[in-house]
Amino acid sequence: MIQKISVAQFNQLSEEQMPFAKAMGLELEEITDSGVLMRAHYSEQFLRPGGTISGPIMMALADAAMYALVLSRIGPVELAVTTNLSINFLRKPLPGDVLAEARMLKLGKRLAVGEVSLYSDGKINSDPVAHVTATYSIPPQSSEAPK
Repeated sequence: MIQKISVAQFNQLSEEQMPFAKAMGLELEEITDSGVLMRAHYSEQFLRPGGTISGPIMMALADAAMYALVLSRIGPVELAVTTNLSINFLRKPLPGDVLAEARMLKLGKRLAVGEVSLYSDGKINSDPVAHVTATYSIPPQSSEAPK
């Protein structure tokens, strides 16, 4: 697989055009043939009552990881957007970094479907704390050859 955007390029795009990502501590760490790895750096501001990471932080991390995955496959098409995101919260995440491991299930001309597993406290080999499926819409101009 040829990467259409690098980790550095995505993180720069994120910094310049998605300021909320920095506020949420989101950082793309890795792009591989099988997917992407993104981290939400821990902040006490992410905790909800009960001492667990809040759902909105985990949903934002999963969505951003899917966006990075889509762009890694199609290039920096800024208008690729989420059309569906479904999350299952599986267990209480501990206070600490949350990792998102995203992989593509199907990449078509107009839609990309993927899944994201979220892991607590920076431990990929542990049981996931949430599982996400998401669909992205790809604008028509991104799939057409330049004229």
